[in-house]
Amino acid sequence: MKGRPPGKSGGPARGGKPGGSSAKPGGRSGAPGRARGGAKAASARKQDGDRPFKPGTKPGGKPAAKPRTKAPAVRAAAPAPAVAAKPNPAKGVSLDVRQYRVQADDDGIRLDRWFQRHLPDVGFNIVSRWSRTGQLRVDGARAAPGDRIAEGQMIRVPPAEPKVAAADKPKRVRVIDLTEDEIAYVQDMVIHRDKQAIVINKPPGLATQGGTKTDEHVDRLLDGLIFDAESRPKLVHRLDKDTSGALLLARSSRSAAHFAKAFSSRTARKVYWAIVIGVPSIDDGMIELPITKQPGTGGEKMHVDEEEGLPARTRYRVIERAGNRAAWVELQPYTGRTHQLRVHMAAIGHPLVGDGKYGGKDSFLSGSISRKMHLHARRIRVDHPDGGRIDMKAELPEHFLNSLIALGFDLSLGDMPLDDEIDRTPTREDEKKAARAHAKQIRKGRRGERRGRGEK
Repeated sequence: MKGRPPGKSGGPARGGKPGGSSAKPGGRSGAPGRARGGAKAASARKQDGDRPFKPGTKPGGKPAAKPRTKAPAVRAAAPAPAVAAKPNPAKGVSLDVRQYRVQADDDGIRLDRWFQRHLPDVGFNIVSRWSRTGQLRVDGARAAPGDRIAEGQMIRVPPAEPKVAAADKPKRVRVIDLTEDEIAYVQDMVIHRDKQAIVINKPPGLATQGGTKTDEHVDRLLDGLIFDAESRPKLVHRLDKDTSGALLLARSSRSAAHFAKAFSSRTARKVYWAIVIGVPSIDDGMIELPITKQPGTGGEKMHVDEEEGLPARTRYRVIERAGNRAAWVELQPYTGRTHQLRVHMAAIGHPLVGDGKYGGKDSFLSGSISRKMHLHARRIRVDHPDGGRIDMKAELPEHFLNSLIALGFDLSLGDMPLDDEIDRTPTREDEKKAARAHAKQIRKGRRGERRGRGEK
């Protein structure tokens, strides 16, 4: 029975009456405030319907005549739990650990990013706390949230406190806001698909990403290319709205990082076809002109600027010419500046057919030649993240193909080998030519020696 502690040797309590009881007439305890508080709490519980009415209380919530002996019994009826509650790992305390092996898709990412991907319920503050207390380890060594992890490493993670309500939450379902026609439309563009990458043949007039007054674009249609993956593919480079052809998409975070590195390091090769006004005087040339945004155009147009422009390099090769009227050329960008191919060809006096932005009215041909821009990403070649290469060619759009035919170009001449695909092994004829040139040099030297001896 709770109350004030009794006096020594069973004597009266300090300040109390003999017998150790301080009860007042009427059966009320010596702590009326506490009793009234308990009665109010009991009344509140009855009114809330949390517990049924107990015979030990009067209607209206007042205690019965003998609360003095019952009240302590009620308070003692809630014993401490027999098993101690598990410590909360969010406070840096753990009873056991979990082990996770770093997979290939997570190679090179930060440790806190790994938690966001695989244990999203564990916040950054908890990860930081585990790191400070030494509970978070990689391959047995203490780790910080900003550390980079590698494939095959083992991450030691303290157990998170289970959430009872988590099982009741419905699974999050991705909503694909595309019509069946839109899904069929974007899937018809696919010319290559594997576990890590997709290559589509983007039609002209479809933007790669959205912007001002641009609602239809490839990025919006990517939900239609999920197929058997867990998430939508990711853009790793882009094509201008009016440029058609091969566009590479990554199907995982690992492949996205791999392809992004390939484009930034210039190991990925892109080959474009274009029809240009006039014929370049050099059949195989390199254009090196710096490019920057043209003032007053809001960044919508670029121009050559020798002083403030960023370095830009484009190689071109003439495939075939239609008299002096036009030429079919291959373009290889060695840098990735905005509108680079269009700006460079216009800068040397041969704008792309149909490119009014950089060629003006002189960029259009009369007759049956389409007024659409004639620039097509014909081929893309890039190393595959799982080994080997992706090497895909995209078929021409209808207007470009019709223009080639109308200008009399031989379509079989289009696909020229890249420099590293040309067989440089000397032939028998090459060896004979080299031997004749070497013998000629020796004869010249001997003639010089004979002259020297005759002059002495």
